[in-house]
Amino acid sequence: MPNPGQPTVALGATGAPVRRLQRALRRTPDLGLTVDGLFGPQVAVAVKNFQQGAGLVVSGTVDALTWNALPDGGPMPILEQGSSGDVVRSLQTLLTNGAAGQWGIMPQGIDGDFGSHTKASVKAFQTWGGVVLDGVVVDQTWSVSLHAASATLETTVGLNFVIA
Repeated sequence: MPNPGQPTVALGATGAPVRRLQRALRRTPDLGLTVDGLFGPQVAVAVKNFQQGAGLVVSGTVDALTWNALPDGGPMPILEQGSSGDVVRSLQTLLTNGAAGQWGIMPQGIDGDFGSHTKASVKAFQTWGGVVLDGVVVDQTWSVSLHAASATLETTVGLNFVIA
């Protein structure tokens, strides 16, 4: 089960379960959703559309059957200066090769170590994507649309790095 132990949520719900739901729906992919922890009308429509497409009862309420049908909604890792590993290497690859010239600053190497050059490149990407400029990759940065690619940073770097 990709989303074990999640509570039933519906219009008006808030908090961590709703953020998990929003991430899961973005991975269907429904890139128009924002991960903000608020189950509003837009989320309700996305849930109903998902339920219909999955052959579930279309209720707008996310119960155990809907949670089970959704992709894993666990958070992507938080990446910041000092982070390392394959997910950083994938991020550096995207920042280097992604939309050539769009954000202007490259990480200057694909070594899997999140150093000052990668931080500068993430900040340039955040400016380009219109999100908080802090050099830290969290939900808001993972959700930046890559426009022409019909993808986000998260879907491009890959869901192989989703953590529970």
